[in-house]
Amino acid sequence: MVAMKGVIPHTTPLFMAGVRLVPAGLLVLAVAILLGLPQPKGGKAWLWIGVFALLDGLMFQGFLAEGLVRTGAGLGSVMIDSQPLAIALLSSLLFGEIIGLWGWLGLGIGVLGIGAIGLPDELIQNALRDSSTILSLNGQALFNNGQWLMLLASLSMAVGTVSIRYVSRYADPVVATGWHMILGGIPLFVMSGVWEFHQWEYLDWNGWMALAYATIFGSAIAYGLFFYIASQSNLTSFTSLTFLTPVFALLFGNLLLSETLTLIQWGGVSLTLIGVYLINQREKLSQGLRSVQLTPDQFASCEEVGSKSPEGDRLEPSQLSGPNPEAQSSST
Repeated sequence: MVAMKGVIPHTTPLFMAGVRLVPAGLLVLAVAILLGLPQPKGGKAWLWIGVFALLDGLMFQGFLAEGLVRTGAGLGSVMIDSQPLAIALLSSLLFGEIIGLWGWLGLGIGVLGIGAIGLPDELIQNALRDSSTILSLNGQALFNNGQWLMLLASLSMAVGTVSIRYVSRYADPVVATGWHMILGGIPLFVMSGVWEFHQWEYLDWNGWMALAYATIFGSAIAYGLFFYIASQSNLTSFTSLTFLTPVFALLFGNLLLSETLTLIQWGGVSLTLIGVYLINQREKLSQGLRSVQLTPDQFASCEEVGSKSPEGDRLEPSQLSGPNPEAQSSST
């Protein structure tokens, strides 16, 4: 995000988005060929790759690049990496991943945080004084706000990330990642040729190096690893780790680009990070809460390393029962 924000004054957003995708997709496919990974076969494989390309290639990178023109790198990164909130909901609905009490609490706090980041400070301040103010907000003004374009980018990537589960049923996830970057990037180049001018005339050596960094490290390597792991792991927990990204983006945005956030935006960033932490740690927090509710004897049983069932499986705290004469009699 910082590399792209630094080069955007010297190029155009759609061209930059295309450069970030197509060369990176070719690199991923080259590595896939060297590894001997199979190419997609059949209509369903290419259909899902096309959906993947539309969502995570064309829409995500297009909204991201346009939004980056209107907002800072650190703030934009926070908006982009709000995607775990949407992925948690979609994964619960589509794949039955359990969110739980702590997860829902995290979602609620995260939504508040995203609102504090994305809404203009004046709107929030006026709304606190008069709740009817929010009704007068102009829709076009919202769309022109860079944070909302970043939010659209985040939602596009969230749906695209969920779709990788379906893509991986018909194609290798690494190969599909490479093809979706190429298929999603070509329309960006076409739109850039139609609507934009002077895409590369003002790029110097540093600008091309920044684009190369964003392409190789920010796309080829990161995308290949991200979607390979996303095709196999718990989506809600795994994608929450992407919230480490805005921490670094905010830091380097401040150090390299002298970007600053308002007090309300810092509050929104804090709430969003807390929300995603609760989502990512929901299972540990639930186990900790259950351990507090156990009796002393039950807790002692939990503390015995490897309290196990006859089959050798580790017992969860919820499986441990207190003194029960009938159970003891049956055991005897």
